[in-house]
Amino acid sequence: MRLDRPVGVVTAALWLPEGRSTVEAAAGGDRARTAALRDLAHPRLPEARGVSAPDMAVRAARAALDAAGVAGERIGLLHHAWMYYQGHDLWSPPHYIARVLGADRALPVGVRQVCNGGAAAVELAAARLLADPGPGYALVTTADRFVPPGFDRWTADYGVAYGDAGTAVLLRSPGGADDALLLRAVATVAAPELEAMHRGADPFSDAARTHRDRIDMRATKRAYLREHGRTAFDEANGRAVRAVVADALRDAGLDRLDKRIRCAVLPRFGAKVLRESWLPLLTGLLDAEPVDLGRETGHLGAGDAAAGLAALVDGGTLAPGEFALVFSAGAGFTWSCLVVQAPLA
Repeated sequence: MRLDRPVGVVTAALWLPEGRSTVEAAAGGDRARTAALRDLAHPRLPEARGVSAPDMAVRAARAALDAAGVAGERIGLLHHAWMYYQGHDLWSPPHYIARVLGADRALPVGVRQVCNGGAAAVELAAARLLADPGPGYALVTTADRFVPPGFDRWTADYGVAYGDAGTAVLLRSPGGADDALLLRAVATVAAPELEAMHRGADPFSDAARTHRDRIDMRATKRAYLREHGRTAFDEANGRAVRAVVADALRDAGLDRLDKRIRCAVLPRFGAKVLRESWLPLLTGLLDAEPVDLGRETGHLGAGDAAAGLAALVDGGTLAPGEFALVFSAGAGFTWSCLVVQAPLA
């Protein structure tokens, strides 16, 4: 998505709980399990105890709003994205978040695009602000809490371990020199032919977790790979990453060798996935430093892209005029790239 004028990332925040789940505790003394988990290269993962996923989003949102000096009543649009259970069976978490924040004028919208939800929510909010700047501020939140009995954060998936977190990104249009970052482009590519990787051979059911008592993405992926093999996914992933980089650079008016591109912020996947499926591709597509921020957090469900923006803001990573590409990917499959720039002084 080419932006005719930049959307301001006023600020962004990542909220992590104090609790931690360690790889040693997860392995339980099993040497083979320990070796497999250590291949992820996450020594520990944030674990929320006694706080719901939507309340983690509220805490991140309050941090972002306080940093910007913006009251809840000034928010015109609130997008909340999530991957996993939010605490109630039939309920709207974005409306809850808006109510708790005092965002009574906001239009709350839920965005369900699994792990790519945060990036999708930013893209949709930016498009709405460009079409109609009337809402003023748009707040994008994400939150996921991957806890038993329905989810084992360490073993639910191949090559990915899941950490609990809330994130928030505050947007406005038009963006300006006072914003932490300027959103210059958003590119998104999908491969619907891969949806069966998270459906497998399971028939449709009438209620959640009917087939298994906990989420098991390994089972559905094994079923997909038995029928289609690994090559189909590898080829689709390669095409998508190449396409999303090309689209993002084109829409931002950049060349792959542009020295103003400071870094490429990777999704928060396990080390082996990044090493085998992402870094070889990006090395050939960009002359920019790949940045892996997920060693101490793991994959944050819908929150990887927003957490990447928060890290750029908090770390002051970009000098004035420099760019970063922030990547996200999720089941479906869908890949996104946000292009942001530090405002010129």
